[in-house]
Order: sequence, then C-alpha cells, then structure tokens
Amino acid sequence: MPGVKKPRPPRVAARPPVRPPVRPAVQDRPGRWQMLLRRQRRMLAPAAILLAVVLLAAAGLGAAHQLGTGDSLRARAASLTAGLGLRIGHVVIEGRQKTPEAMLTTALAATPGTPILNFSVAEARTRLEGIQWVESASVTRQLPDTIVVQITERSPFAVWQKGGEFKLIDRAGNIVSGSDVAAFSHELPMVVGPGADKAAAAWLDLLATFPAIQARVTASVRVGERRWNIRLSNGTDILLPEGAEAQALARLVELQGTHAVLDRPMQDLDLRLPDRFSFRPAGTPANAPANTPANTQVTAPHSTGPDTPTPPVPPPAPPTTRKPT
Repeated sequence: MPGVKKPRPPRVAARPPVRPPVRPAVQDRPGRWQMLLRRQRRMLAPAAILLAVVLLAAAGLGAAHQLGTGDSLRARAASLTAGLGLRIGHVVIEGRQKTPEAMLTTALAATPGTPILNFSVAEARTRLEGIQWVESASVTRQLPDTIVVQITERSPFAVWQKGGEFKLIDRAGNIVSGSDVAAFSHELPMVVGPGADKAAAAWLDLLATFPAIQARVTASVRVGERRWNIRLSNGTDILLPEGAEAQALARLVELQGTHAVLDRPMQDLDLRLPDRFSFRPAGTPANAPANTPANTQVTAPHSTGPDTPTPPVPPPAPPTTRKPT
C-alpha cells in the first residue's frame, strides 16, 4: 500500500576474521644442550643451598673453638667488645646519704678499665643489698662506659640497746648499723632489751601522742618482751601495764596535772594496776616497800636488771700531740 514502510532487517555485526595460531620458528626453540643445562640447574640448586649451610656451620664451629665455651665464650666476647671502647670508665651512685662510700665501692666491684659487658649487674645488686644500710638497689649499664647505681637506704628510727651493745634500727626492727651510733644518740629515741627492736615502732608512735611525757623520756625498756617501762630524764622509772599503755599514759598526764608527780624526786612510779598507783622516793633501797596513797595497795618493789638503759657513749677523740717549742 502506498505510504506504508517496510521494516528493515536487523543489522548483524561482522565477526573478526579468525587467524591461524602462530607457531614459533624453528630457530626460537631451545636446543638440546640448553635443555640439559636447565635440568642440571634445577638439580644443583638444593645442593648449593646445602653446601652454604655446611660452610656457615663450619665457620661457626671454628669461631666457637677459637673463643671457647660457656663463661670463657662470654668473657672472650666481652674482651672483643672492650677493644671497641666498651670498658668501665665511670661509676655513678645515686641515693647515698649515710652508707659509707668505700663500702659501696667494695660491694659494687666495678673496676675501671674492665669490659663492661663482662660486669654482672645481678651479682652486684645482690652484694649491695647485703649491706645493712641498703634496703634496695638497682644496677644498670649505660653503654659505652658507665655503671649507674641507685640505692634506697634504710632510715635509722631508733637506737636499740641489748646486752650492752648499741645498734641503729629502722621501723621494722632491722639493724641498720652497729657503728657510728653515738652520732645519732641525741636525735633518735632509745629502746632497751630483748624484743624492743620489733616492738619499737608501735610503742614510739603511741608515745608521740603524749608529747608532754615524750619530752621527758630518755629510754624505753622492754620487760619480758611483753610490756614497757620508761626512764625519765630525772632518773625516775615509770612502770606501765601490759596491753594498756595508752590508758596508763593518760593517767600519768592527769597525775602530773594534779600532783606534779613527774617533778618529784622518785625512784619509780608503778602504774600497772588500773585503780591504784604506788611510788618510791628517790634514794629508797630496792627492797623497801613503795609508798602508796590512801586506799591503795603496796606493790612489789621494782628491781632493775641488766637492761637498765644507759645512753651510748661517743668514741673518745684521738689524743692531740703538742709539738715541742
């Protein structure tokens, strides 16, 4: 019919022409000798690796034989590094206040010029902590040539007298030093007798809560490792009860306020009983009965033993020699 268009057939994309595969030329193929060489390389690679391992092991054994074994190996290795400048040249000690420097130097044993890698910091720390003054210590190397020592000292807390000997102790009762005690005798409290070293901290802390009494005390005597007597500066002994020291000290403060008992010349004042007290005037024989206020009982006389406190005597000064004129 006129005016009607016929549909066009769909277009079909043209396919690219198929090319035949290109085969390598005859001259590009590996020859027989090349194939054989490749096969030999594959077989020789593990053998070469094994040979390298054997050579390295042999070199290591030779070096070990030259250097030695065990401690000898470490010592010779340290000697080799010392040739590179790794030698002890400086020793720095931090935290020392009371410990004698010569004592620290001897315990440290860090000889200048020795190989620094051959210096045992663990053994040095053990030796330093064996010093009574030293509570703890740390030792480190600072390459190439410095040994650093940091110590924490025990703080003297009291002077402990036992059997006529005087020791400085810390709060835990550990002995800090048995020498130079006279230098601390006027600034530290004194405790006397067996067991006084371990019980000193709790007792002296309690005594510090009664400053008016503490100021008069020259020594605290542990009796039977169970109770305390205190020696005053005027020579009076105050006998305190076991386990009730705080109550007895409070009574003593009250008696001082009402009767000025601490200012009277007494040989001793017995506060061991909670409802009464007794005393003996100064100069009374040891076997004489104590004087007691009304409605009180007479207590057994107080006998002094070998642990009667005696202040430490400083060592005598060396004699001075006068040059002839």
